[in-house]
Amino acid sequence: MKITISGESGSGKTTIGQMLAKNLNYNFYSGGYFFRKKAEEYNMDIIEFSTYAEKHREIDLEEDRMIIDFIKNHDNIVIESRLCGYLSHRENIDSYKIFLYAEEDTRIKRLLDRDKDTSRENIIKRERSEIRRYMTFYGIDYRNYLYYDLIIKTDILSTKNILSSIISSLKKKS
Repeated sequence: MKITISGESGSGKTTIGQMLAKNLNYNFYSGGYFFRKKAEEYNMDIIEFSTYAEKHREIDLEEDRMIIDFIKNHDNIVIESRLCGYLSHRENIDSYKIFLYAEEDTRIKRLLDRDKDTSRENIIKRERSEIRRYMTFYGIDYRNYLYYDLIIKTDILSTKNILSSIISSLKKKS
């Protein structure tokens, strides 16, 4: 089985993805890792690189191709990225697509706790940049729930309850 987890920064994609992969004895993969590594290659911080990527579509296309190929060529995986659910939908890849969301204040608090060297302003700037890129390059809002099999609001549930909901939903699908 292939499981994708999408959502905005701070929604819990990585935390829940790692927990789910461990629970299922699957491999976990993070799409954000590629973007951060690419930013390092360009000697830019994540905010600068996100803005740069707005004018350089090849950045997103390269990441998309890598994610699509990875999902197509691997099984028993949990992969998280903002677009992996949409890309699976677009490419007709048989996967279980999960979308996690949380209120902006919750997401920003989580990100500030995790990334000590950022600010509320930079978090909002990056989110806006990503939404602009996806609208410009794809003509989509990846937050459109029509692409997903399961949608969970993460700021009202514990990670244990979120994991339990996902496992229960996966069992119903089988």
